[in-house]
Amino acid sequence: MKAWVVREPGPIDAGPMRYAGKPIPRPRPGELLVQVRTCGVCRTDLHVTEGDLAPHSAHVTPGHEIVGTVAAFGPDVSDYSVGDRVGVAWLRQTCGTCRYCRRGAENLCPQSLYTGWDRDGGYAEYATVPAAFAYRLPPGYTDVELAPLLCAGIIGYRALQRAGLPRGGRLGIYGFGGSAHLTAQIALAQGATVHVMTRGEQAQRLALDLGAASATGAYDEPPEPLDSAVLFAPVGDLVPVAMRALDRGGILSIAGIHLSDVPVLNYQRELFYEREIRSVTANTRADGEAFLRFAAEHHLAVTTHEYPLAQAQQALVDLKAGRFDGAAVLRCDTGA
Repeated sequence: MKAWVVREPGPIDAGPMRYAGKPIPRPRPGELLVQVRTCGVCRTDLHVTEGDLAPHSAHVTPGHEIVGTVAAFGPDVSDYSVGDRVGVAWLRQTCGTCRYCRRGAENLCPQSLYTGWDRDGGYAEYATVPAAFAYRLPPGYTDVELAPLLCAGIIGYRALQRAGLPRGGRLGIYGFGGSAHLTAQIALAQGATVHVMTRGEQAQRLALDLGAASATGAYDEPPEPLDSAVLFAPVGDLVPVAMRALDRGGILSIAGIHLSDVPVLNYQRELFYEREIRSVTANTRADGEAFLRFAAEHHLAVTTHEYPLAQAQQALVDLKAGRFDGAAVLRCDTGA
């Protein structure tokens, strides 16, 4: 099969990935072999490729927003048939027995493994996934539309829960890419007023088209105090900016897996009055299932930009440069 591999992590403009032939993986007991039809291009893939995240597997194939069909399965799989459409997301495996798994916080499992970081992902024609961590997908979406839901959507959903947005509250969103444009729609469906702070006129226009009350520059002050905020841009300098925008008792949720250094915070201006900062670490399967049920009940407008699999490296270059709004998706099957 054809697949991308990270030769040596480094700046994406220097071409750290190589498009090469790889053996089709064989599913282990309890695993599905998935023929990839589409795979979303996530900022986390950029962090893996450039080395912002320390390598976990040499020559790994990135990609963890996979939509495909079951091509085969290993022993001990009973819930799937060949041809079933499935989704593969970031969280690949947990131990199931540690104190975090037992209390329903499997996203904090110290032995957790991740698609496209610990094991090969979806920048390829085939990938494997433990059947227990595959997702049934909602109807009413194309394979291209579904791909960003499997990380951008799920993580945005969890980040919104972590932000503690009250019903009908005022939400600020910092950065407006693949995850943010889905999160905004979740909040709007719940009756929130959404203010977007982001670079780029194209992203600002998309925010307004989706129903945001305002869309301004990333460092601008929103037109009213915020009950909650979600930071999607991996820019630590925006943390104090967002904290100053919060009303008393407001919560900032930081959605990314990687963030540049955060400046020293001023206690009186940015933390006092019980303002909070919360990080987001991966997701649980329950998060994924809840979000996909939401997506089935509230059809989301998924803004996508398609690239053939052979142009995955260019898609990451364009992502880093902010050349598109919404989400990029690799097409691995012309019938997708």
